[in-house]
Amino acid sequence: MGQQRKDLILDMGTPRLTPPATPDFYSYPWTPLAQAVIDGDFVALTWPDGTGLPAHGWWLRECVVADGATDPVTRELTIDPADLPDDLTVTSVAVDDDGALAACWNDGFSGTLHPGWLRHVADGHHRSSAGLPTAIAWTAATMVEPPTFDGPGALTDDEELLAFLEAMVTFGVARLRTLPVDDTGRLDEEGQPVEGLARLTDRIGVRRRTNFGDLWNVKAEITGDHENAIANTGFRLGPHADLPTREVPPGFQLLHCVANTVAGGWSTMADGAALVAHLETEEPETYEALTTLRWVFFNRSRDHDHRWTGPMIDLGGRGRPLTLRAFYPVRGFPDMDRADVPRAYRAAKRFHQLAADPGFQIRYPFLPGDLIGFDNRRMLHGRDVFDPGTGVRHLRGTYVDHDEIHSRLRVLRRHTRLTDSAPDGPASIETGRRSASTENHDKEFAP
Repeated sequence: MGQQRKDLILDMGTPRLTPPATPDFYSYPWTPLAQAVIDGDFVALTWPDGTGLPAHGWWLRECVVADGATDPVTRELTIDPADLPDDLTVTSVAVDDDGALAACWNDGFSGTLHPGWLRHVADGHHRSSAGLPTAIAWTAATMVEPPTFDGPGALTDDEELLAFLEAMVTFGVARLRTLPVDDTGRLDEEGQPVEGLARLTDRIGVRRRTNFGDLWNVKAEITGDHENAIANTGFRLGPHADLPTREVPPGFQLLHCVANTVAGGWSTMADGAALVAHLETEEPETYEALTTLRWVFFNRSRDHDHRWTGPMIDLGGRGRPLTLRAFYPVRGFPDMDRADVPRAYRAAKRFHQLAADPGFQIRYPFLPGDLIGFDNRRMLHGRDVFDPGTGVRHLRGTYVDHDEIHSRLRVLRRHTRLTDSAPDGPASIETGRRSASTENHDKEFAP
């Protein structure tokens, strides 16, 4: 049997007694239902403001938090769909005196569901974008430098870390200043790694290991004993996104400057979302070629052979983010009809021209202690040429997937600004700590 509530008294829309548990660990405002009507296999739910939700009877049966449905401890489903009766139906529904949904099924099960939790589904706040800021595309006219935050603060202050992550998700890039740079592997008196990059990413989630390792170096030092890349030279690196050779490239990349005394080597960044929007509206033929014509990407390595085939602009699909496969050092072979190869190369040329255009690209120095975090599937990062003989340029890097960043961001919002409140749908964020260079922005787009 599902849980029952008796004598629940409402005060200003909030129940005085314990409301029905919800299939998660958030708290929801009490938004009483106005009506519940069985409509075939569904239950039509309506709130006083006219908002409606067609809820399938089987889904409602799963979502009751009680033994035999959603486990009250783990808040996970316990019903194997194979065990559901073929003729399972809702036999009765009612909006109780407090506005909750009470329902019974023909297998003898009954239960009550929280109307605020149901309302957050009706409002679309249950989707994967819930609790995340709306991504905002930018150009060099609307962003002069990356949004910047305090590095030591992000290691200890959840509000500062949250502001950094919000900016990184919103604009695709954010910077920390004066993050500790020690990379000797020493531990502090509390057993914490001294290196700022490791400490920061440990506070966020799980790092994504690749053939370059968990935490890796970028320095002009080619040897025969390690995984090498064009990044480990003084060559210019044009605008690109890392590891298009993977089925799912890493979501975010974090680069931390340990030392930089060379002449040149300024970093560059362009928002691929703004570039794609420009191509779609202003250069549709190039856009069509970049989104449909496929290339084989593969990494040149003694010990690894990663390959993936896809277009340079992978639009993904519903619920899947934009992925730019735009790293020319590992773009290997055209995988298309012979007649399409010339226009594929022209489109690739135009893409990289635009990505390096001063109208899209910003340039900034990489100072010791600076950490740049950016969306590796959206942003196009690069580097000016430099002379390794003039000094040392040493970066430490790692990858963290979208899932980890988004999860940590939602939980930080739950535990800091919003206590245990349920996540809203995607919305623009005002952090209060954003650098002045991000006050203006271009149009919003769905992440």
